[in-house]
Amino acid sequence: MNIAIIGSIILGILLLVMTLLFLFRIVLTWYPNLDLTQFPYKLIYLPTEPFLAPTRKIVQPLGGIDITPIIWLGIFTLLREILLGQQGIITLALR
Repeated sequence: MNIAIIGSIILGILLLVMTLLFLFRIVLTWYPNLDLTQFPYKLIYLPTEPFLAPTRKIVQPLGGIDITPIIWLGIFTLLREILLGQQGIITLALR
């Protein structure tokens, strides 16, 4: 295995983890009374909040619903597909 393949595997894992974290973050928005700074929820809060905080300044909640986790879930899913999908840029470059 060369370094490009290892790099693409690491990138794939990173994008997958971020996608899962944003998916969990979407589920946590259904429970507004949860304290996200407590231990089990903090594992989801800490890596996602740096993305969500600036986005909330641009995209205001719609009808009281925070849609920024949905936006970032879409962005990370799209990035993963564009870079590492079957016809992805990195996938094609490694062939």
